[in-house]
Amino acid sequence: MSKFTSEMVDMYAEKLLIGLTREENKQVLDEFDDIDKNIDLINRIPNIENVEPMTHALDDFVFELREDVIEPSIPIEDLLQNCDVVRGREVEVPKVVG
Repeated sequence: MSKFTSEMVDMYAEKLLIGLTREENKQVLDEFDDIDKNIDLINRIPNIENVEPMTHALDDFVFELREDVIEPSIPIEDLLQNCDVVRGREVEVPKVVG
C-alpha cells in the first residue's frame, strides 16, 4: 500500500499552482513510490543510525586558501574597445526577454 495518494498529489499541485493531468499525477505517484522504496532499503542497513554525517565525500579534504595578491587590472577603456555598442562605461546588448 502506498503512503501517497493521488488526492495528496493533486492537493499539493494545487497549492503550488500547477495543474497536473492524470498521467502526470500517476508519474509523480510512481516516483514517490520509488523514493519510498529506496528509503526503506536504506533504513534496513544495519546500524545506520550509528553512522556520523559527512561534511564532505573525502575524509582528508583540506581547504588551502591562497594569499590575496593585489594586481593591476586592465583599463576599462581597453576592455570596452571590444564591444559593439558602448554608452559611457556600459555595454548595450540585444534585448532577450519580452
